[in-house]
Amino acid sequence: MTNLFFSLFLLVSPSANAETTEGIVAIINGTIITKSDVSKYKDRLKTGSIVDDLLGSNTDVLLKDEKALLKHMIDEHLVDDEVKKQNLNVTIERVEQEVNSIQSRNNISRDQLQEALKREGTRFSDYQEFIKKRLERQSVIEKAITSKIKISDEDVVAAYEAKNKVDSATSFEFKVAHILFREGKRSDEEQKKKALMVFEKVKNGGNFDALASQYSEDPNFNEGGFLGSFKQGEFLKPLEEELKNLSPNEVGGPVKTKLGYHIIKLLERHIIADPNFEKRKESIRGELYQKAFVKQFQFWLDQKRQEAFIRMN
Repeated sequence: MTNLFFSLFLLVSPSANAETTEGIVAIINGTIITKSDVSKYKDRLKTGSIVDDLLGSNTDVLLKDEKALLKHMIDEHLVDDEVKKQNLNVTIERVEQEVNSIQSRNNISRDQLQEALKREGTRFSDYQEFIKKRLERQSVIEKAITSKIKISDEDVVAAYEAKNKVDSATSFEFKVAHILFREGKRSDEEQKKKALMVFEKVKNGGNFDALASQYSEDPNFNEGGFLGSFKQGEFLKPLEEELKNLSPNEVGGPVKTKLGYHIIKLLERHIIADPNFEKRKESIRGELYQKAFVKQFQFWLDQKRQEAFIRMN
């Protein structure tokens, strides 16, 4: 059986190394942290024990920097003090629910869980206490921070556009009809003049479909002058630029392209998402959430430090 499910919840018993000589290194609101406490915490990190990761500290950093380790321990005490202040204590029934959930997610029985804990040198009662404390800390963080973080769709779009240096995370699909006056049928001046004449008829209430049937020189003419559906970037650029300025059922032109002069009608326009954006939007949302969480959590901890009595020796 793998130890995967221990990645968040398993607490291994303290090292059997000889305890460091007792001495107070910090006091937080009357709670004492001793050299022995620091040493035991460090031993758990060294032996691969999973210490509660809710505060987001890096294990390698904590092992290398004792000041960072002590700060981390103080922060844990501040969160635990807030649990007591807000009376957010978790019942044994809630702990049991979480244990059952862990068993279910990992498809193991209670006996298998206890056996795995035993092999790691952890008493089941210690494991329950660890889960209890973690759930209590989660409830404080949820109430103070997580519930207040809102990542909007606009935030996600803006982050995608900035990261990928694109103008938009969305594009358009156009359904288009046109009346074409083909290149080479007459002089450019005559072409333009005829196109303007027909355009005026349309603008004055003439039926576009009937005028298309009467005047269009498109060799692949379809009823009503229907040209097709095109995604943004797939169409002739001058026509696409004109379409940006039209509302559905509105007519524009005449527009000159290499094919001739076009009177163009926008039948429909639909917004479509960039497929790359669709694939990545939830991971981007997660990244934005994590950044916001770290920022707000540190701000909250700074406030709690200022409110608390903290003395470090």
